[in-house]
Amino acid sequence: MAKQRRAKTRHSGRPKAVVVTRSPAGRPVPKAPPASPEKAPLRVRYVEAVALYEQGVAALQEHDYPRASSVLRSVLVRYPEEKELHERVRLYVTVCERHMAPRALSPNTPEERVFAATLAFNAGNYDEALEHLRTASRESPDHDHVLYMLATVLALRDEYEQAVPHLLRAIDLNPENRSMARHDPDLEPLRQHDSVRAALDVAVPAKTERRKARRSR
Repeated sequence: MAKQRRAKTRHSGRPKAVVVTRSPAGRPVPKAPPASPEKAPLRVRYVEAVALYEQGVAALQEHDYPRASSVLRSVLVRYPEEKELHERVRLYVTVCERHMAPRALSPNTPEERVFAATLAFNAGNYDEALEHLRTASRESPDHDHVLYMLATVLALRDEYEQAVPHLLRAIDLNPENRSMARHDPDLEPLRQHDSVRAALDVAVPAKTERRKARRSR
């Protein structure tokens, strides 16, 4: 009796589907593909971005400027939607870069004074930071970032009554400071003041609406 030959199976070269479980009817259910980081819930991505930002700030406070710069830059790359966080990230990246590069012995411009104040602030030297910021404020009275930092340093020194006007002026000059002040832990005591609460409760119109309003003027 002739032996029966087994039919050779041809492989199509396509990867086999991996079945991880079965439905109640016994039919195979393919494993769902993992969600990409870009499609993660926005709230989850915000928490991740803040955690990474805090790692960079911690490295900066430890004077590990190369690592701090690298970590902070990754926030800009990995979380492009967190625009409000980017302003601070870029500021600290600038701090890292300037600290690693040769610098002038003393600041001479408002921007250089902001930089010097940021270094003093991160080192916990609020008196020095305040001195630089007050000088910068005299030189550039409408510099909203100087005013915001002044409010922050004064709040950390428990000088709340002096801090409030600076914060209100910073918000008036640049409404984007409103969003930062709503979540800034250093400004928590100021959010107890009625005038600050009123300023923070103002609804900010969408960018498209603001553009239309400007065009209609």
